[in-house]
Order: sequence, then C-alpha cells, then structure tokens
Amino acid sequence: MIRESLSGKRIAITGATGFLGTALVERLLRAVPDCELVLVVRPGRRGAQSRVDRDILKNDAFDKLRTAFADDPVAAGGLEGETFADMCKRRITALAGDVATDGMNLDADGLALLGTCDIAIHSAAAVSFDSALDDAVEVNLLGPHRVAKALSDAAEAHNRPEPAHLVAVSTCYVAGSRRGKAPEQLVNESPFYVDVDWRDEVANARRARLQAESRSRTPECLKNLEKEAYNGLGPAGGPAISERTEQLRKRWVGKQMTAAGRSRASSLGFPDAYAFTKALGERALVETRGNVPVSIVRPSIIESALSEPSPGWIRGFRMAEPVIAAYARGLLKEFPGVPEGVIDVIPCDLVVATILAVAARGPKLDENGVDHPDVTQIASGASNPLEYGQMVDLVRIWFTEHPVYDEKNQPISVPEWSFPGRGRVSRQLGRARKGLDIAEKVLDALPLRGRQAEFGAGLEERKGQLEQASGYVDLYGAYTECEAIYGLDNMYELWNSLDEADRAAFRMDPKLVHWPTYIHTIHLPNMVKAARLKMSPGTRQSSSRNDRLRKQVLDPRRELAVFDLENTLIASNVVASYSWLATRHLDTPDRARFVAKTLREIPTLLALDRADRSDFLRYFYRRFEDAPVDRLAADSAEMLSDLLITKSFPAGIRRVREHRRAGHRTLLITGALELVIEPLRPLFDDIVASEMSITDGTYDGRLTGVPPTGEARYQTLVDYAEAHDINLQESVAYADSSSDLPMLEAVGFPVAVNPETKLASIARKRAWLIEHWDKSKGAPSRVLPIGPLSHGLARTRKILDRSKS
Repeated sequence: MIRESLSGKRIAITGATGFLGTALVERLLRAVPDCELVLVVRPGRRGAQSRVDRDILKNDAFDKLRTAFADDPVAAGGLEGETFADMCKRRITALAGDVATDGMNLDADGLALLGTCDIAIHSAAAVSFDSALDDAVEVNLLGPHRVAKALSDAAEAHNRPEPAHLVAVSTCYVAGSRRGKAPEQLVNESPFYVDVDWRDEVANARRARLQAESRSRTPECLKNLEKEAYNGLGPAGGPAISERTEQLRKRWVGKQMTAAGRSRASSLGFPDAYAFTKALGERALVETRGNVPVSIVRPSIIESALSEPSPGWIRGFRMAEPVIAAYARGLLKEFPGVPEGVIDVIPCDLVVATILAVAARGPKLDENGVDHPDVTQIASGASNPLEYGQMVDLVRIWFTEHPVYDEKNQPISVPEWSFPGRGRVSRQLGRARKGLDIAEKVLDALPLRGRQAEFGAGLEERKGQLEQASGYVDLYGAYTECEAIYGLDNMYELWNSLDEADRAAFRMDPKLVHWPTYIHTIHLPNMVKAARLKMSPGTRQSSSRNDRLRKQVLDPRRELAVFDLENTLIASNVVASYSWLATRHLDTPDRARFVAKTLREIPTLLALDRADRSDFLRYFYRRFEDAPVDRLAADSAEMLSDLLITKSFPAGIRRVREHRRAGHRTLLITGALELVIEPLRPLFDDIVASEMSITDGTYDGRLTGVPPTGEARYQTLVDYAEAHDINLQESVAYADSSSDLPMLEAVGFPVAVNPETKLASIARKRAWLIEHWDKSKGAPSRVLPIGPLSHGLARTRKILDRSKS
C-alpha cells in the first residue's frame, strides 16, 4: 500500500539536511523508486543544489543505495546504465527556501515548483533543547504555519483544486511534563493545555531579543565582558580583546534568550523551549491551515536506526549520546532520573516508516469527505517500555566490558548511579566548580609556563567538563524524570491496516525492538565510533597527534616559519640581557647594589609587563640612555656565548634549522633590542626587533617605532608576508604567550612553545601543536645573569690587588 500510494508522487521535504530528513530522503529514493523529491533547503553561500549534494547525498546513509546502483542499477530502481548520481539528478530538485522567514524566501519559480507537489513532509526544526527562545519560535512555532501558507499560495498559483497534503513532524513532548496517559489528540483539545495566544508569544519572543541586545550594550555589561575577555586572553592586544568582547556579548545575548525560553516553557508546564514552541506550532498550524490537509506525526526521542538504512546509523549527536559519552569518560558521577520511569526512545527508521505510512494513507476524512487534522504518535513507552534504570544498567554493563581509555591508556571505570534528584546533582556540580574556580585563581597569580602551565590548562578543561555536565543535567534532566505514557492507538490502527509486504518493508511497531540487543549490539557500538571515543589502549592519542602536527609544520609546502624569541627559543628576557650588559663594567660592590635594586623591582616590572608589553618595553629601555653604541655591540657579541647560547633551547634551534632545510623562509620577530639579538642574525633569513635611536654615538633610550609585540607583531607579520608574497595559511608561527595570539591566529599552523597558562588553555581547546623545549642539561640557572668583568676592569683589579699585597 505504501509504495504503491507514493509511487509517481512529487514529495516536498523540509529539513532534509537533518537527521530525520536525511533518513526520509534515503528511504524514499530506495523504497519508492518512482517518486520525485523537492528538497527545500537554506541555500547558504554555496546554493541549494550544492547543499543537497554535499550535506545530504554524501552522507553514509546512502551507502547501501550507492552500492546497489554500482551492482545493478535496474534492480536498485534506476534506469539501465544509470549511476547513483544520475538517479539523484533525475529524481531530486533542490529548492532554496527558509522556514524561519515569512514567505520562506520563495520566488515565483520556487512557489510554482511547490505547487506541483502532491505531498509535503515538514521535518525542519530547531531541535536543540537549549535553543534561543526567538529562534525556536521562528522555526518550530511559525515554521509549520509558513509551510502551510506556501502550499496554499502555490496551489492557488498552480490552479490545483486543493493544496498538497502536509505531514508535519512534531514531538510527543508537546504533552508537557504531565504524568500518565498522553493520547493522540490535538494540543488545544488536551485538558492539560494552558490556553495562551501563540501570536502574543511570537511578539514577546521578538521583543525579548531586542531587550537582551539592548542590555548587552550597557556600560556595566560591556565592562564586565571586556574584563572577562582580558582574563581569558591576557595581554593579547586591543583588537583581539575587542573581538573577544564582541563574541562574549553575542554569547551573553544567546544565554539570555535560552534562559528566557526555559523560563517561559517551565511556567507553562513544558520541559524546555523546544517542546513549548512545538506545541504552539501545532496550534498555529491547525488554526491557520486554511484548506491545506494536515496530518501531525509525533515521535518521542529519536535515536539510531534499528535496521534502515543500516543498523545503528545516526547523524550527529541526539539527546542520549552526549550524556552516555560523558558517562563513559567518567565525567558524570551522578545523573537525575526516576529508575522506574520510562525513557521513551524510538529508532529513527520506525519514525520514517510511520511518516511515510501517514503520507501514503492521505488526509483523514470524516463521513462527509471533509479532512480534519489528525495526530499519530510513534513512541515505545506504551507498548515496549524501556525503563530508565534498565537503560542505565545496560549502558554500565557494556562500558564495563568495553571501557573507554584515558590519555594515559588506562581504562575508565564507569560509576553506578543512585538516581538522585536534579537539585542534588546540580549542587554537587556547583560545589566542584567553585573549588576549581579557587584553584584557577591561585594558579593564574603564579608565573607558570610549559608543563606547569599545562596543569592549569587541565584545570580549566576540567571546569569546562563540569559546566558541560551541569548543562546536561539542566537540559535533559526533565526528560529522564518524565513519566508520561504516549498513546499509540492511531499508530496501531495504521499498522494493522498494512499488508505483510508493507510490514516487512516499513517496520514501525515498537514491539519489534529488543532493547538489550539494540543497545548492546547496535546503538552503543556505533555511538562510540561517531563520538570517536578511545576504545583501546594503543598509542597515546596526544603523542600521535603531536607527531602528525609536527609533520604538518615541517611539510615542504609551508612557506614561512616565524618565531618569537623569549621563552620560545631562549629561556631569557629583556631584564636578563640588560642585567648582563649593565654589570659587565661594574665592580663587585656596584654589582651587588645593582642586583639588589633589580630584584626589588621585579614585582613592579611583572605588573607592567602583564598590563601592556609595549609600554613595559618603552619604560624599561629608558635604562639604555647614554650607553655607548660601540661598547654595547662588542658586549652583545660576547653575550651570545655567555648568555644567549647557554639559555637557548636546543630543540628550538634545531627546529629553525629544520625549517630552513625544508626550504621555508625563517623570520624572527621579537620585542628584544636589535643590538642584543644581532649575533643571532645568521640563524634566520630576516629579523625584526626593537630599535633605539642614536645621538652622538650613544643610545638615547627611546625606540624608533612601535615595539613588535601583540597586535603590532601581527601587523609586522602581515606586512612581511605581503612584501614577500607569502601565504600565511601555509605558514607556521611559534610563540609562548597569549599576547602573541594575534600572530598565532594569523597563520595556518600555530605552535605554542612552553606556553603560559592562558595560551596553554587556548592551544588545548583549539588542538594546536604544543611543544615543551628545555635548556641543555647543566646550563646555568641564575635568577639574574651577571656579565663577566670586562678585560680592562679585570686588569685594573689585578693591579690593585698586587699593590695591596
């Protein structure tokens, strides 16, 4: 019945790039060879057809059909000699449209094409449980109404006697947080439905967005966001801080809208904005459908396929996968829920079969031949319940037998949950986050870098994991505590009307699922692959990843390797080099006074450096005023062997030489004085450093330009690349501080070397290469380097010593 009824039909589908929509397209192409599809997709930058080709047809859902066409196109439902791509081109038309906008952005040709369709399946939705309120309203509430309006307008423009039959996909959770039976009835007919005007909710959601945008721009809010940006990036420079501040502002607005959605949904008895807007979307559709025949299909929580297109097939993470993955990695020690309650999940292929059966049946007509909106629910709780406690036990048993391995190649033991309430779990996570906040503040105050800083970055990562776990509790806790039982009377009426051939080809009875088999042999094995969980010890992932990244940075295709100097190539800084040069011509008492004075200044100098690197350098280089140019040149040459080489990182020097051997151009950009690093010039193709002006053979302590640090270092790199026709996306940058973030972000291959805490955290989050380079063993580790006595001063001291004797 299903295949025959849909044969020869032109079927429009929205949401085809999503999980359910992709499965619908695959099943129709494979099981109903004579139908044609019109896929309504947002065009994006590449256009609608490109999105269909890339985002839908390249998915592994079509592997079975691709193989069938390669073996025998006629048996696969195609024409003689036809390829899979040829068949798709013949049967699929891409239509640019957007259900989130009035009119769906359809032009006259698009409306005319829609007018040729016999059936429309509306599966597009904002499925995230933490969607912003207005986004959920535009897609989930107004989307079905807009599709019905477009079908009505298209039928009128195409002179069709009646519009296409609209099958709208909703959710069982429009029933809200009720307990007990939830029958297949329209939401406005439910005794639990709170009667609100959906038009008012649309207006209020849009107004809430404007109000949140306005509040985000108040001086107090912007000041807090700028402070947060600086705390996260450190002295990365004005442009980087400003860009981050704007990102945080937009994120703040998003959080406000998400919170508004949760609050409004909760006040009306819904678990979240998704269920709330879906319920109002049904109401709006039924009220405004006009003469468009409407059927509503409500699935529960859609999960991986039971068998079609292949066992365990899934697109993206659904509701259960993030929680299961976090549990397997040991991140969720507890999770709320009622162990005796039902976790109502349904495999996606059963949902697809139900939708196609409803579409094949057509609109429901009364005895007078008048169509009325009808509801068909597809869920498991009423006929084949999976208790929450049973599911947790099945997951625990599987991950006990197939553990995930941590970075140290140790199996992670999964805990046994005691099923506490959401409040208790949230408080536990909150206390853990506060402890990490305190530890993070203590570490931020310490000058950590390299492997020590990695510990601080690990704390931040752990804090992020706790926030993620807390988000799961907030998002999904209500669903694990839900005790509604969704009626299936209409679904079973439809199932019982099918013949044996249809029941074999379009399986939709939840009783067909054996939960232990489904979870242990179908869902979890495929889920861990999709989540890329480490399921065997083997080589440490971090090591293999670093080796892979090193090969990338040394690939001959790279064009430029740019290096910072201090703490990247040498374990020294401008204070140390100045100390060496300043004490070169001092006698012992003056040296002692110099060291004592400099050590007292270190806290002040550190504070200046953290506040603004450029201002610090200008302030510090004033000390070179009246220094003889010739004498400093001679002293710097000697300092190369006594300080710079002994403080250098051999692995760093080797890396510079490796780049040169690979044919890469090498560039050193440093805020250190050119006179100090001049002896290093043979190591690089070019050097850009700070320069001081000269008057009558002495330095005046004033820089000739902006020191190349922070955003100035980034601009120096950009100008250099333009001058030498270098592609920065094929270039490598090495640096140690978050102040170098603009330069690191400018290249295609950033490398964090001995990073301080903030950069270590950023590099880990962005999966950059992190190098830990050490000094040579036995190298001196003086806190403040002292230059050896100059030859003239040493000779004078010997004469004085002899005269005293």
